[in-house]
Amino acid sequence: MGKVYYSSFDSTWLKKVFVASTEKGVCMVDFLAQEKTFLKELKRCFPGEIIRDNRKNQKVLSQLEKYLKGKLRRFDCKLDMKGTPFQKKVWSALAKIPYGETRSYQDVARAIGHPKAFRAVGNANGNNPIPLIIPCHRVIETNGGLGGFGHGLKVKKELLDFEKTHAL
Repeated sequence: MGKVYYSSFDSTWLKKVFVASTEKGVCMVDFLAQEKTFLKELKRCFPGEIIRDNRKNQKVLSQLEKYLKGKLRRFDCKLDMKGTPFQKKVWSALAKIPYGETRSYQDVARAIGHPKAFRAVGNANGNNPIPLIIPCHRVIETNGGLGGFGHGLKVKKELLDFEKTHAL
């Protein structure tokens, strides 16, 4: 297995934001977590050598900091997505949801050609290893409810409200 480089920065409202990347691209993002917890999950998913290195992640760190200040709407960093073909299809569809907008789980299911797979879309959404960059927070229930979010519904609502405010 190859090397995985990780970094972090402090955010005013998401506390510490962690990023990890391989030579291929960004492979994991997390926030509101302890470094120990982030590293444990990183080792589980990427059993290679893990190295703290801000230089390797400079571009994505800069983009995430700009995003969290409302100055970036679309990421353009390379990604190294590990998942099933279905998950990758869902994550690709999530990446196309415009900043400040939402789609339902059913909308995403239709967009990937599996109109009845909205529950599976929800599961893939919940397993997204690169939140913020792959904007899983932009997916809501058909009835307008928030649905779920691994970092809690309060944070999901804050992200959606933040984007709506900065989308103007």
